[in-house]
Amino acid sequence: MKKFRILSLIAIATASLTMSGQARKGALHINEVMTLNESNFVDDFGQRPAWIELYNSKFAPLEISSVYLTTDTTISPELWYAVPLHDVNTRIPKRQHIVFWADGMPSRGTFHTSFKLDPAAVNEIYLIDSDKKTVIDHVTVPVLEPNTTYARAKDGITVFDADGNVDVNATWEVRNDIDEGKYITPSSNNVILDRNDKVDKFSRLDPNGFAMAVMAMAIVFSALAVLCIAFMIISKVGARSSKTKKMKSHGLNVKETPRDEHPESDSGEAIAAIVMALHEHLNTHDNESTILTINKVKRAYSPWSSKIYSMRHLPGK
Repeated sequence: MKKFRILSLIAIATASLTMSGQARKGALHINEVMTLNESNFVDDFGQRPAWIELYNSKFAPLEISSVYLTTDTTISPELWYAVPLHDVNTRIPKRQHIVFWADGMPSRGTFHTSFKLDPAAVNEIYLIDSDKKTVIDHVTVPVLEPNTTYARAKDGITVFDADGNVDVNATWEVRNDIDEGKYITPSSNNVILDRNDKVDKFSRLDPNGFAMAVMAMAIVFSALAVLCIAFMIISKVGARSSKTKKMKSHGLNVKETPRDEHPESDSGEAIAAIVMALHEHLNTHDNESTILTINKVKRAYSPWSSKIYSMRHLPGK
């Protein structure tokens, strides 16, 4: 029995790790990379190392502790950079980003990796799950100019060609912060939206808000109508159930008894009156104690407080 429990726990743990890896694989992405940082983003030590941005594409927070970052999968996993456990900052909020500094100085904190990026060569960056086998994401970063990044065209997007292979040119692009729409955006969306097309269209088609008011009132009244119908159905079902129970209590068969001979179900007022009468009958007296205690009353006498000494004495005749 004990062995069975141990095997069950191992199986559950393995399944949870596998599901976690699959969830991360579909939601966690390498989103933007800078290999040579001369005058761009500054870390918490005032330095400008290379950096790697990760993106959570889920509509829920994602815990990334225990995942690995590396530029070489052929070396021992012990040499990979492991995101530390028990750090509240490694929990990425929904649809948000997190930046790791590739400065080879992990002693500076959680977000400083144990490896560096080579700005003069092609860099392979791997994001590997805690099982050290599942590759969550991988990107090949070409040689970049100073202060340029290799970023996805849109956050977390992957474009496939007709054969089902990743279209690198449509998925990734080089950004220099100069060309229109090619902004470098660490810890921010790769596509910066400064307007909402739906809001602009609504304001153009309905400048006075009349259609919006009609739509809102229609939604509210429709919801009230649905609730009213639901309550009516529930009340009818409750009445039918009550009538069925009453027939069974009288020994009648529901299917064999004609409908016109069905007894009427008790109303809510009748049930409340019966319940109140039973309550009054069963709880007429309170629980009283049968122990009788007699305490002697003592009053302290003092002549100073006696009224006979403070009243005026009339002379006798």
